[in-house]
Amino acid sequence: MKAMKQDMTIPSSEATGGKTSRRGFLGVATAGLASVMIAPGVRLIEIAQAAPVGVALSPGASSKVRWGMLIDSSKCASGCTDCVTACNTENGLSGGTRTTDSQWIRKIELKEVRTGKIQSLPMMCQHCAEPPCVDVCPTGASFKRADGIVLVDKHICIGCRYCVMACPYKARSFVHEPLLNQKADVPRGKGTVEGCTLCVHKVDRGEQPACVSACNAARHEAIVFGDLNDPNSEISKRVASYRTRQIREDLNLDTGVRYLGI
Repeated sequence: MKAMKQDMTIPSSEATGGKTSRRGFLGVATAGLASVMIAPGVRLIEIAQAAPVGVALSPGASSKVRWGMLIDSSKCASGCTDCVTACNTENGLSGGTRTTDSQWIRKIELKEVRTGKIQSLPMMCQHCAEPPCVDVCPTGASFKRADGIVLVDKHICIGCRYCVMACPYKARSFVHEPLLNQKADVPRGKGTVEGCTLCVHKVDRGEQPACVSACNAARHEAIVFGDLNDPNSEISKRVASYRTRQIREDLNLDTGVRYLGI
């Protein structure tokens, strides 16, 4: 007996008198998300990215670009948490310090053994060119975009936390509890792993990450964000002019976050 195949075809513009397109259909579906079920195989991210007719979509990531950060520890004051607060606010994080609270960026202190000198600097996902989290992920949920930003696809993350164990920077958090009042640009979910995204939703709009904007607004100017592949960008000029370092250089991960003065 042959199986019956259910017709799930969306009407074409010709069949509807030219009034409805697939993109228009998805736009209508987005408005009614609160009252409809999501069909199997349709992901929320695909619906969110379907812009109304006439609205340009983001061109997407390009391998010609390598986004990165340069953090000047000499300008990063001990006790200052402007970058941490900005990250929590932008991404809807609680800001708590329990082991079950997500921390995408945190302040750490380095102490020079010989001199006793203490330096304060922010620590987050280092957006490695060779990310260990991607290597160990069994589902492909941890992935690196063409422009070097390392992300987690929440739709296929099974919460195994292999990436948490593999990350040498302790930059991944596991969501233990149900989440309310989420930010529209930052989808999160209980039972999944998450970490710094370099505020990818802002970067794709041509803006800077929230931590960078907050640091500059406070006149600290300790963080420079830009394209490491562009020799004319401010970050590339500084990396070429000053001795910068990567955290755990011995691992040869080619991190996108660099530090000056450590």
